Amino acid sequence: MIFIAVRFTVRPNRADDWLDVVADFTRATRAEPGNLFYDWSRSVDDPCVYTLLEGFADAEAGAAHVAAPHFAAGLAAMAPAIATTPEIIHVDTPQQGWAAMAELTPVDAP
Repeated sequence: MIFIAVRFTVRPNRADDWLDVVADFTRATRAEPGNLFYDWSRSVDDPCVYTLLEGFADAEAGAAHVAAPHFAAGLAAMAPAIATTPEIIHVDTPQQGWAAMAELTPVDAP
């Protein structure tokens, strides 16, 4: 699996509508055959910071994502809304998707 984490710092005037800015790109990416997950989170410390977690089945799926027309359209939509160049972590891992966390399981609430 290709695992990618990208941190975006968004312009303050675009922070509240960021998910609208990336909605078409998110929807199209989630529909790609090799996409395992594509999830956005907003920082609890800075409302202008969003983190994207992406998983693709393999390098070919990742390459297809970057070559897709919606990739270029998504970058074009994001560029005017970001305040800084995004930061990225890109890892090729043998794991496929999310695994259960061994250290924590639910218990019944009192």
